[in-house]
Amino acid sequence: MKHTAFSYVKLTLASMLVLLAGCACAWRLMKIQIVESDTYTAKRISTQKYTQTISATRGEIVDSSGKAIIENKVGYNVIIEPDTFPEDNAKGNQVLLSLTSILDENSVEWSTSLPISDTQPYTFTDDENAVSKLKENLKMNVYATADNCMDKLKSDYDIDDSYTPEQQRILAGIRYEMQLRGFSLSNRFTLAEDVPLNVVTELKERGVTLPGMDIVEEALRSVAQGDVVPHEIGTVGPIYAEEYEKLKSEGYALDDTVGKSGIERAMESTLRGTDGIKEITVENGVVVSSDMKTPVEAGKTVQLTVNSDYQRELQNILDGFINNFDSLRDSKTEQLGLKKISCGAIVVLDAKTAGVLGMVTAPTYNLEDYKVDYEAILNAENTPLVNRATDGLYRPGSTFKTITATAGLNEQIITGNSTYFCGHTYHFKDHDYNCTGSHGDIAVTQALRVSCNIFFYKLSEELTIDRISEYATKFGLGQSTGLETGDATGHLSNQETFAELGADWTIGQVLQSAIGQGEWAVTPLQMANVACTIANNGTRYEPHLVDSIWDYSHTTKLEQKEPVVADQITPVNDDVFQYVENGMIAASTNNFPTRYSLSDLGFDVAVKTGTPQVSNRVQDSFFIGYAPADDPEIAFAGVIEGGEYSKYMIRSVIQAYEKTVRGEQVSVDAVGAQTTVSTDTTGTETTTSATSTSTH
Repeated sequence: MKHTAFSYVKLTLASMLVLLAGCACAWRLMKIQIVESDTYTAKRISTQKYTQTISATRGEIVDSSGKAIIENKVGYNVIIEPDTFPEDNAKGNQVLLSLTSILDENSVEWSTSLPISDTQPYTFTDDENAVSKLKENLKMNVYATADNCMDKLKSDYDIDDSYTPEQQRILAGIRYEMQLRGFSLSNRFTLAEDVPLNVVTELKERGVTLPGMDIVEEALRSVAQGDVVPHEIGTVGPIYAEEYEKLKSEGYALDDTVGKSGIERAMESTLRGTDGIKEITVENGVVVSSDMKTPVEAGKTVQLTVNSDYQRELQNILDGFINNFDSLRDSKTEQLGLKKISCGAIVVLDAKTAGVLGMVTAPTYNLEDYKVDYEAILNAENTPLVNRATDGLYRPGSTFKTITATAGLNEQIITGNSTYFCGHTYHFKDHDYNCTGSHGDIAVTQALRVSCNIFFYKLSEELTIDRISEYATKFGLGQSTGLETGDATGHLSNQETFAELGADWTIGQVLQSAIGQGEWAVTPLQMANVACTIANNGTRYEPHLVDSIWDYSHTTKLEQKEPVVADQITPVNDDVFQYVENGMIAASTNNFPTRYSLSDLGFDVAVKTGTPQVSNRVQDSFFIGYAPADDPEIAFAGVIEGGEYSKYMIRSVIQAYEKTVRGEQVSVDAVGAQTTVSTDTTGTETTTSATSTSTH
């Protein structure tokens, strides 16, 4: 009986505990539903905030008159939005395969840079840096094979054997590209750029089945004048992984575009603009707000000193000369013993500022072709990717005599009336050095006119190679000119250079160096600046391509670039550069056929020509000068590799300037050598010696 009573009490107590627990639960539920409903609703809602970078429109590049060289056009890009792209790898892979299938069917390229072959057996490409980066990104050891890397990618992104080998390679490539480009909630991925409208339409129609895919209108780089200084304009491209470590500290994202070469690279900070920052709020996978925290600021427009019309005229002049001269040489090759020519360059500077008005090289290329078929240009004959105006290295030949003359006058070794005797042969240190003629007693102005070697041989003995090198440096040789896009430095012809080349320096090299032979290595740009320095009585400016900076719409000038003085040759008297100029003016009337005469232009032209020896049978043809001589507007230089008569282009160079820059009604004479070449070598400026050959 006690046992039964105890059981009853126990049961009653348990029932009461259950009832109390139930009441407590009921009270708690009521509190949650009524008193704390707001708090728990907030806890149930998953809220995320993230930022998205909105790319700024890149600034344009225009010529001196405001004509677009590089502009922007509206294009369509296919992007993957991180907030709506499936998190499940299998679903995401299906979206990517569907997208690439549509793009492939329409011959649209899409982003991939996985350095592994497209088909099995998998091998690495030749890009060792990319392969090394791949192994590092995948956390593989240095001995990992291409198969090992593919297996890792397939494992990371659930690319199993239900996919064909081709599909596996496609997915591995895109997934790796997304990884490289930092695909995340704050960084969307651009799969394809500048997609045709018909493909855009198809993708939009299938958008429901392609979660994460979006089409965005963006400003895309467009080439308006691909034939205008293409080497100096340069290109843009994506940021590579190895570049990102440096660029991310400057605010770049992995999917940004950056200048790779030329003005696009040199003026990157100006052209780039400022990206905008958008803050996006997502609740339970739904975007509920989107606010611009930092406004987008378009890049600035860069205006160049180059006149695109003049540039085109100069290219026609150079190409026309080469083509006409080649045709002539085809019929005269055996008689003249000369080979075809195909390479050369012309540079024209604003004589008052050293701004580049035009700069052409042959052969050349068009930036449009560069974008379409880079490999064809890379492998083309005579290396059109090399800008011979800035990176071609040549002996200056007798154009260098202007520097030797300046040094002699300014060091007061000679005056304008000092003479040396030229008897055709000069005996020096047991060697004979010859001249083109027997000039008798000759002063500096006449020596420049007829290009008398012996005058400059004798002057060089008193100058010494040290002072010749000093003045060459003052004129800007053996160093960069300061051009924004860079150029070859070349080197001087002195003991230091010979030592670096492993060659023996002899006293006779002083004579050869004084007339532009020896081991000088100069660019046409450097020599145009030599002419510009003479035109400015010893003030050497830095050649430059950038004239001014404008707002994006090119309506407000923000900055005018001022000429930069690189060096100064202070003349000891007013006559130093006047004597040099007089000699150059006299040279402009010497041995110019009527068709190419510089005497009937209405003003004097100052020039100096040279034909430096390259080998026993090959010479280049060089010229420098400026015009008008009394108030210089342009300074110029030109070279023809393995050729002659380049000076016949000078008249056309000046006329083209008058036509395009000055806007005068001038007819630019066609350039060709067919009416001027003769097998009579009486007037040929060639100097031979027992030890060496020099021409001018």
